[in-house]
Amino acid sequence: MANLRDIRNRIESIKNTQQITRAMKMVAAAKLRKAQNRIIETRPYASKMKEVVGRLVKNAGDQNILLRKPEKTEKVLFIVISSDRGLCGAFNNNLFKKVQATIEEDFSTYREQGDLSLITLGKKGTKHFGKRGYELSHQDSNFFDNLEYTKPVEVMKKVVADFKAGNIDAVYLAYNEFKSVIAQNRIIEPVLPIDPSKLAGEDTSESIDYIYEPGVESILDDLLPLHLNMQLWKAILESNAAEQGARMTAMDNATENAKELERDLQLEYNQARQSAITTEISEIVSGAQALEEA
Repeated sequence: MANLRDIRNRIESIKNTQQITRAMKMVAAAKLRKAQNRIIETRPYASKMKEVVGRLVKNAGDQNILLRKPEKTEKVLFIVISSDRGLCGAFNNNLFKKVQATIEEDFSTYREQGDLSLITLGKKGTKHFGKRGYELSHQDSNFFDNLEYTKPVEVMKKVVADFKAGNIDAVYLAYNEFKSVIAQNRIIEPVLPIDPSKLAGEDTSESIDYIYEPGVESILDDLLPLHLNMQLWKAILESNAAEQGARMTAMDNATENAKELERDLQLEYNQARQSAITTEISEIVSGAQALEEA
């Protein structure tokens, strides 16, 4: 049995850990409120943008290069959004497992031939896929340090340029969608070429005849890149909110586990202390009896 000093030191260490996890939970809760506000503000705009683009595409067809599906898909790109920091439970690992399973199931040939590459936004994703030999065409290991709209715009601008140049034929986006504090949806969705069927929602304005100036094609040239920017930005905000929710839950669980461990150690300490006192009393009684006999 461990001595009393060792048990006391372990109890103090666990109490200090509880203070840290409790503080991290409070920080994550504050960040989560801010992240939720940002995603709530963004969702209506992204939804309306998707609706407008869908209506335009319906009238324009697939003349725009971003809508045109290549005859043969030769090169594939995945954009994987993870976190910069850990201590958020299985938030990152669950997404990585799904991405790897999807690649192994549908794109293993592309990877073997060197025709599959990744863009990793977040330090954890860069570290995970870099260690496993995936080709990283672009990486940003401190993406969430200063989260601004200009960041996804720069990333998507490069992706669109490569797609138009024929350097990539298909782009997929992988991220955690915020569902609740304790749950996230792991999403892998196609980004390029833009699928018109994914844009078509419930159209309540079929009877309205719109006149477009300067023309549908010209408007699409400007709106499609903006739609892609918003799609990536929304995914980043969803992932950020999901990360804070996962960290808040993980720190709450860690605090509760520490409390349970502290109770177990306190019981062990009391038992060890009682045993030590009993031993001392027995020694005193034995000594007194020895003196009386003498």
